[in-house]
Amino acid sequence: MRKVTILLSTLLLFSSTPSADAADANLKVISRNIYVGSDVGVAMKLIPDFKAAAQFMWDQVAATDFSKRAPLLAKEIITNKADVVGIQEATTWFCKKNAWSGKTEVLNFTDQLLAATKNLGSEYVLAEKDGTTAKNIGFSIAAIPFLTIVNDPKTFQPLFGQDTAACGFEIGDALIIRKELAPNISKVGNTEYEASYSVVPTIMTIYRGYTWMDLKVGSSTVRIVSTHLESVWDANKVPNAAKQAKQLVTDLSNTTIPTIVIGDFNADPRDPRKDSASNPGGQPEASETCPVQVDNPTVKSSLDACNAYWIMRKSGYQEVGPDPLNATNFTWGQSALLAGPDLDRFKAAKAMGNNQGFSDRLDYIFFKNGVQPLNSKIIGNIWPSSQNTWVCSNEEQINNTQFLAEEMHVIAPETGVCLESDHAGIFTTVAIAAGANGSTPDLPSHKPFPISFWQWIGLAILALISFLIIRRKRR
Repeated sequence: MRKVTILLSTLLLFSSTPSADAADANLKVISRNIYVGSDVGVAMKLIPDFKAAAQFMWDQVAATDFSKRAPLLAKEIITNKADVVGIQEATTWFCKKNAWSGKTEVLNFTDQLLAATKNLGSEYVLAEKDGTTAKNIGFSIAAIPFLTIVNDPKTFQPLFGQDTAACGFEIGDALIIRKELAPNISKVGNTEYEASYSVVPTIMTIYRGYTWMDLKVGSSTVRIVSTHLESVWDANKVPNAAKQAKQLVTDLSNTTIPTIVIGDFNADPRDPRKDSASNPGGQPEASETCPVQVDNPTVKSSLDACNAYWIMRKSGYQEVGPDPLNATNFTWGQSALLAGPDLDRFKAAKAMGNNQGFSDRLDYIFFKNGVQPLNSKIIGNIWPSSQNTWVCSNEEQINNTQFLAEEMHVIAPETGVCLESDHAGIFTTVAIAAGANGSTPDLPSHKPFPISFWQWIGLAILALISFLIIRRKRR
């Protein structure tokens, strides 16, 4: 009887996962958090001094210059011949001259990246169908006069004829695709997670969501999702990332066509952790609500209640690899200014076996329903000598580069050397089963959460207080 059971299990496994021969098309996919360009966590600690927080972020975004990073990311996409790229932290900065003027778009990372691919001769476009684009805006801070004021004469004099402006930003998820594949898109949608995180109650809340599309690949239709789960967590509470992963699994539960989920899940397979030495990145810690993760967790033995990664795995999703428990495959831990590893995390990461200073695995490509990974690799994770770096000139970037070069026993350059992002990316080639069609219901279109009446009141009060403080200082 046992032999029959094993035989049946084997047959089921091979019938649900296509062999290369059974597949009629391959798809090359990249997951890439392109980085907002600033340490949002440090900026949050400056709140309620919104002006200081805004200036801090603006200065770091200038130092991590996306115009220098975009061509490198574009080259990486083109070199790997990616068909689809799931982007996280697709950021747009808006600024306003004064309280009564409209907002002006100053930086748009998605547009800059797409323009860079075109300039390199292999154009990619934002996925779109019937007027809906695959770009879902989540976390945002409005440009609020007197409150989010930043000083930058070089940028604002040509735009507004003055040194300052009120600036805000939007961070979202996006799906970009090779232009010649765009006609194969049949559906596009965006949705929100119900679990959100309040930084300043009633005033500032972080929302997250995902974007998705259905794409014809060979004789099959594939559903592809790009998402970014919450990074902020509270002690002795289930992290929002875990709650959001459960919603994502539920939203996709009736999708039976081949499915690929791309994203930054802000969950390492080792979370929650009890040992601070193995947690230099500040991932969720063990508590009464979230017990410590088992050693060497597997799909069968892991604790998933507080871990988005294991929620995905236990719900039937597999991931393309490479092995997330192998330290050499970690994908996060570089410095906020991108000049090599974060100084505080470098030694801990090295002790874990990652000599590049990546301390955690947060980025994944999951799959289900007739998808088979053929190969996978980590990309954009080599510093300081690689094609993924650019010359940066901020004094702190230069100092960090030289210090780390000495620690790594490599030749210290005279300039700063910066990576494309604080995350490494994942590249995979997957085979899609021939004729693997099934149920393709639209995913729930949870609407974005608008700023409530009391949030507007709170922002107005903060703006008034900031205005009075600035006026008093000028006296």
